Amino acid sequence: MRTKIKSILQAKNPQSLVGKPTTVCGWVRTLRDQKSFAFIEVNDGSTLANLQVVADASLPNYAELMQQLATGASLSVTGHLVESPGKNQALELKAEQITVYGSADPARYPLQKKRHSFEFLRTIAHLRPRTNTQGAVTRVRSALSYATHLFFQQRGFLYIQTPLITGSDCEGGGEMFRVTTLEKGGDYSKDFFGKPTYLTVSGQLEAEIYACALSDVYTFSPTFRAENSNTSRHLAEFWMIEPEMAFADLKDNMECAESYLKFCVRYALDHCREDLEFFDKFIENGLIQRLEHVASTPFVHLTYTDAVDILRKAPKKFEFPVDWGTDLQSEHERYLAEEYCKKPVILTDYPAQIKAFYMRGNPDGKTVAAMDVLVPKIGEIIGGSQREERLDRLEHKLAEHKLNREDYWWYLELREYGTVPHAGFGLGLERLVLFVTGMENIRDVIAFPRYPGHADF
Repeated sequence: MRTKIKSILQAKNPQSLVGKPTTVCGWVRTLRDQKSFAFIEVNDGSTLANLQVVADASLPNYAELMQQLATGASLSVTGHLVESPGKNQALELKAEQITVYGSADPARYPLQKKRHSFEFLRTIAHLRPRTNTQGAVTRVRSALSYATHLFFQQRGFLYIQTPLITGSDCEGGGEMFRVTTLEKGGDYSKDFFGKPTYLTVSGQLEAEIYACALSDVYTFSPTFRAENSNTSRHLAEFWMIEPEMAFADLKDNMECAESYLKFCVRYALDHCREDLEFFDKFIENGLIQRLEHVASTPFVHLTYTDAVDILRKAPKKFEFPVDWGTDLQSEHERYLAEEYCKKPVILTDYPAQIKAFYMRGNPDGKTVAAMDVLVPKIGEIIGGSQREERLDRLEHKLAEHKLNREDYWWYLELREYGTVPHAGFGLGLERLVLFVTGMENIRDVIAFPRYPGHADF
């Protein structure tokens, strides 16, 4: 039975493992052949650090093994753990048997031991998980995904799976990927579903169905936006976490969003320390200090109107002008979080004209009970609102947004039969991973990025 390298290198009592027979499997990161013996650095992806394997000429077929082994080769090593005389590790594996599963020609293997640009690594997405950075990103992403389920399960939320194919445009923006079996469009009554259908941009509306029956639910699934945004912050396919709470208002929503974000950050700090120290050293100096600050400090609450006043008086020039009634840009959001408040900010009560149809109207008739959570480095990381639970107001909103009432007949019936105040929010997992790792480009925190002109692998 093979042993994970992480369990060896991060053992609380390494001395207890000395002399233990062990088998590890992984890929060669580096090989130093000293003719009569060799040091082989092996990594299996469970941890950032490599396990040093010591092989000597007493091994059967030693010379043949040295010919087969190089950076990128896969192997299995069986031997005994011994104390390491080196400074960088407590234990090393004294090899007694090595099996090579697959060699890697050094003349052709593209991941030799040197720095590679992230742009280049995107062109070899099938190999880039073997790099230190991508391995660390993947481990942090996995931990944040687990923390997401842990947080909501501990709060009694039910995990539901919403459809990927839908006939409704949740955001009302029309930037959707059409799903069809027709070769040239035309009569959609003859299409597979008998009507126009699309890849979902959000599971929110369907989550509301279950919240209006089971109180608190969340969905965690891929979503798709046919938005032609070729930036470092946008993807065409990404993963969304969308909780929905019945009998809840905007205040409840803000509390849940803040608690969730702090929980995830704290979980990463507690369970991904080695990887975060790597990011702090090589990607963003001061990352851990920033995350500790977010995890331990109360978020600032401001209204959109207050934010506009602050931005207008800011002692710096913005690329985009700030006017009441326009959506805030990333530069505005980051200024509020990074420079003015120096901590996460929750903005509330946005102008109705720039928000989606489902958001609950405020008594002033101009704003809606919406919220955005802004964090340093990223800007907006969470967007949410109290939903409009009043049937007549919702019907009016649909008309205002020029949406077909018949497409939302079931959504309206939720307001007709036992309607309740309810609220929810959405968070893109990739932006959360960006925030926690300090990475600059969202294309580097998802395994296979989809963006305009690119759907490789």
